[in-house]
Amino acid sequence: MKSVILREKKEEYHVGKILCVGRNYAEHAKELGNDVPSFPIIFIKPASCIIYSGENVEYPPYSQELHHEIELVLLIGKTIRKGSIDEAEDAIIGYGVGLDMTLRDLQNEYRKEGNPWTLAKCFDTSAVLSDFVMKDSVPDILEQEITLSVNGQMRQQCLLNMMIFKPAEIVSYLSERMTLEPGDLIFTGTPKGVSALQRGDELQGKIGSLLSLNTTVA
Repeated sequence: MKSVILREKKEEYHVGKILCVGRNYAEHAKELGNDVPSFPIIFIKPASCIIYSGENVEYPPYSQELHHEIELVLLIGKTIRKGSIDEAEDAIIGYGVGLDMTLRDLQNEYRKEGNPWTLAKCFDTSAVLSDFVMKDSVPDILEQEITLSVNGQMRQQCLLNMMIFKPAEIVSYLSERMTLEPGDLIFTGTPKGVSALQRGDELQGKIGSLLSLNTTVA
C-alpha cells in the first residue's frame, strides 16, 4: 500500500484515489491543440503508479513519446461529500509537488479513435511524488512558482495562480460527484512546456523553496 508523509507532523496517510485534472492551465491546453475547458476534466490513476523522489521513472517499451507534466498535488485530510468551497478548503490538509508522466503517443492515438486514454496515464512509475507540507504553513500557495528542469534546463515555469480552477474549486467539484476521503490525492494540472523525455534524463521539480522532487528516466 502506498502512503505519503506530512513533513511537519510526521503523519502517514495511506493513498486511496489519485484524481487528476486535465487542461487546468490555458496555455497548456492550447499547446496540445485543445479547447480551454469550462469545467474540470478528470481522470484517475491507481495508487500503484506512485514512486517517490529519488526513484526512477521506467520508460515503457510500448511507447515512443514519454512526456513530463509537473503539478501541485493536494492531500485530502478529511472526508467530504457535496462540499461547499469553504468545506473543500478545509478538507485540504497538505501540498506536494508531483509528476504526472504521460505516454503522449498513446494518448493521441486513443483520443483519435474516440477511446479512453487510461493506459497513457496509468502505467507503473507514472506518478512521482515529493513529501508533503501542511497547508496551514503555506498561506500563499497560489503565489508560488512551479518549475521543472530536465538535465538542468528549464522546461516548465509558471505561477500557480494561473490555474483555471483553483484547489478549493476542484475539491468542491469532485466532492459533488464522489466522496473524497483522507489520503486521496488530487493532481491539479500542469502548465505549458510539456515535452518528450529520453532514457537517462534527470528531472527536478519544485514549488518555490517549499517542495522538490528528483527523478531519472530509466
